[in-house]
This record gives sequence, structure tokens and C-alpha cells, in this order.
Amino acid sequence: MADDKLVRIVLADDHALVLEGLSALLAAESDLRVVATATDGERLLDALHRFRPDVAVMDLQMPYMDGPTCLRRIRDEGLPARVLVLSAFGDAHALRAAIENGADGFALKTDPPAATLRAIRQVAAGQMVFPQAARRWLTQPLTPDPDSLTEREAAVLALVAEGKSNALIAQTLNLSENTVKFHLRNVFAKLGVGNRTEAAAKYRQRP
Repeated sequence: MADDKLVRIVLADDHALVLEGLSALLAAESDLRVVATATDGERLLDALHRFRPDVAVMDLQMPYMDGPTCLRRIRDEGLPARVLVLSAFGDAHALRAAIENGADGFALKTDPPAATLRAIRQVAAGQMVFPQAARRWLTQPLTPDPDSLTEREAAVLALVAEGKSNALIAQTLNLSENTVKFHLRNVFAKLGVGNRTEAAAKYRQRP
């Protein structure tokens, strides 16, 4: 398989067994290549700068710099890697921490190996990936409340109000377009609106 078909991956987890297991799993796949591993957030950032991989697969709980902080740094520093969070915890708090801080996907360490491989490939292809159960937690109907917007949702809404397209919003916030669409769905639900025009109008009506 030609090199331009390879998905280059950096793995980050503070447990050696997890890193070894993932490395062995990926080594058997002709289209996936691990170019570096890291045991904490600081080393992950260094590896992303040095190797410029296509995908980072990372845990949320790591020493020196935790996952959410590392995710914010990845986005703030404009690193191009897509990020799949691979966590032992599938609760709403962990999922929201991953999505709010710019992850492109979320998978569980308890998932079958085939599911993990599929999630990596989907994230590499620009798809947003998260467990089916997460859809219920993350998009559950909410009482319309503009003040309940997260910081990231508010940033997306402000750019919508400026008339920016999803592509421009994604470029401005260093997110994928699928992530922008995800945030917009939540914004619409929270504001009780059905489209961008109504959302922008609500934004301008805020004190």
C-alpha cells in the first residue's frame, strides 16, 4: 500500500499495557501506522509537533497535562491531527469534556478491537465518532436557555451571527466541519430554534 494511503498515528496513554496493546493491534493493519507513543499530555504535544500525524489516539486521564487541557492546546496551537479520545469512562461528563475541547471522536477501551480500528479510520476520514449511548446524553432535549451554552457553543453561535459558513467557522476555531455541525445542533436545541437565521436572531437579541 502506498505511503499516501497510510494513516499515521500517535498514541497517548499513561498505561504501558494499553500502549503496547494498541501498538500491536495497529501493527497488524496495513493502512495504519504508529509513528510515536506518549505517556502524558506534554509528550503527546511534543510528538504531534515533531511527527505531524493524521490522528492522535489519547486518553483523557494523563499526568502532567490531562486530556482536556491537552485537547485545548492541540486546537489552540493549530495542530492538524484529528483526535480520537479512547477512554475507560463513557459517562456524560467525560464525553462532554472530550467534545467541548475539540475531540473528533470518542471510543471506549472496553470496545472490541474491531470497533476501535473502525473509529480510528472514521476519524481519519473526517467523520465525527462517538458511542450510540452518547447521542442520548449529548443531544437530549433541553429547555431553551441561551445562558446554558458552553463556551465552544457560544463561540460557534457568535460566528454564525457574523454570517460565517460552517467551513469558515471550522477554520476559525480549528475544528472539523462535523464538529461544528454537532455544536450547531446543540445550539439550536438549547435556543429552541430550527435554523441558523433564527439562531443568529436570538444571539442579537441577547443583552
